[in-house]
Amino acid sequence: MENLNAIEVLESPTDLAYLINKISGENINTCIQCYSCASVCPFFEFMGNAPHHLIRMIQYGLRDEVLRSPAIWICVGCHTCSSQCPAAIDLVEVMDTLRHLALKEKDNIPEYDVVNFHEQLVNSISRHGRTHKLEIMLGYKLKSGGWFDDMDVGLQMFKKRKLDILPHNIKDLSEIKKMFSEAAE
Repeated sequence: MENLNAIEVLESPTDLAYLINKISGENINTCIQCYSCASVCPFFEFMGNAPHHLIRMIQYGLRDEVLRSPAIWICVGCHTCSSQCPAAIDLVEVMDTLRHLALKEKDNIPEYDVVNFHEQLVNSISRHGRTHKLEIMLGYKLKSGGWFDDMDVGLQMFKKRKLDILPHNIKDLSEIKKMFSEAAE
């Protein structure tokens, strides 16, 4: 049965929906705006634009607004939205594609601190195979300059043993290194 709410994909490389489909393999034009993604997203209230809003904005061709949205950087890729999507859209792939496009067009990034945090997180995973919170926090603070902005939170985390001084690497770090080198190509 054909989806009556779906919007036809334009065959133009300048069309954002077409570009997302080409890069991610996800046809966001099958979104039926059911709000399932927003209802299960643990970070919905911080996003500004819920995932289904971003999809609709893409469908309407609002490229700059989408690529400037903090929502694409706040998404943590937990796949909760994707697992609930009745159209089987992998929204994490869409968000990854949007981040990639925003980084390509550097002037579209609204809050560099979000990108800074994202970079520190990815760097930590690439080095250790998992996150090392202290390293992420120190790298973030080094780039942002806000050393004492949330020191009370850091001290509480340290006190509750949530900040390990030394990182714990996974056993086979070579697989992670291989994955990151393939992604860089």
